[in-house]
Amino acid sequence: MIELRSLDVSLGGRLVGALALTPERLCAFQYDGNWLGDGASISPFDLPLASDLYMARPILFDGGFGVFDDSLPDGWGRLVFDRYLKAKGEHPERLSVLQRLALIGSNGRGALEYSPPGKEEKAEIRRFLDDPITEQFSFKGFEKTAAELYSDKESGETQIETIFKYSGSSGGARPKAFIRTDGKEWLVKFRAGDDSVDVGRIEYEYSLLAKRCGILMPETRLFDNRYFGTQRFDRTPDGKIHAISAAALLNADFRIPALDYISLLNACRLLTGDMRETESLFRLMVFNVIIQNRDDHAKNFAFLFDGADWKLSPAFDLLPSIGFGGYHTSTVNGSGEPDASDVLAVAKQVGIAEKKAKDILNEVAEECAKSKMGKIK
Repeated sequence: MIELRSLDVSLGGRLVGALALTPERLCAFQYDGNWLGDGASISPFDLPLASDLYMARPILFDGGFGVFDDSLPDGWGRLVFDRYLKAKGEHPERLSVLQRLALIGSNGRGALEYSPPGKEEKAEIRRFLDDPITEQFSFKGFEKTAAELYSDKESGETQIETIFKYSGSSGGARPKAFIRTDGKEWLVKFRAGDDSVDVGRIEYEYSLLAKRCGILMPETRLFDNRYFGTQRFDRTPDGKIHAISAAALLNADFRIPALDYISLLNACRLLTGDMRETESLFRLMVFNVIIQNRDDHAKNFAFLFDGADWKLSPAFDLLPSIGFGGYHTSTVNGSGEPDASDVLAVAKQVGIAEKKAKDILNEVAEECAKSKMGKIK
């Protein structure tokens, strides 16, 4: 694949800035002058809106910036992406961050889009992406092919171009597909590894429980009475919404324990400037503790920017899980096995009134107990 020296980064049809690669294969970013005039920071803590040339750190995000890394696939999506590249005769390990972002183009999560500035480079990217989907989406067919890809069966490789079109930009460990139906865009999940055959229905039930607990959720549904789907909150009828994960916002490694909820909640308060958003995130923390969703890593929290204000995104990936070594990946008051006292200690540390914190704790605990789907120590 042709080497790329730089990429244009756009948002909502406007040029945000330029992303370049240094000889050391580290990314450099600079906002466009016009964007500086009336735009906003795309990553307030890491890339403030200024004319500075920003240099990425070498230790995270493969030498890139978190906000752009959010556009790239991980887990299942990375597997599909790399298998697709191999099918095209490429060596995935040789591709730079810029080359991967260029291949994602306008299909990444969130609203950022990437394009090489030169005609030759644009033509090279199109060579990879102009394979049309020639068959209708099949849930059972996708599930079968996904299982074959995981187990390295050759039959799965024959469908790699179709699979790439549906899930090449997705994240997380479980196979996923982005589909459009009923005028809406959905992310649909499939079984992986040792998942229960009922994992889709289980996640759906917990999404309904979260709504009853007062947690902001996207619309969810079961496709074919088996596959869990959630409406994409980064897509609307009016266009895309800029999103950033907590991992990207705080330069936190989501693959290991890297956060305490105290830091996460304080970041939420600073970013949004709204205590109600902080209380919403606290409610989500309480829910995760009660249902024992210990896979609460830094990429499982996100924030949305509507052009004027930052808000906490709707919640996602809410399911009892083992986490990191059997503990919460994001600690609660420093504990991986938190109880009610840890929950209330967090509230005190981040400025949530004691009565408000207790009310939230009791509301969520009562609803989960009534549904027999979780309890707190």
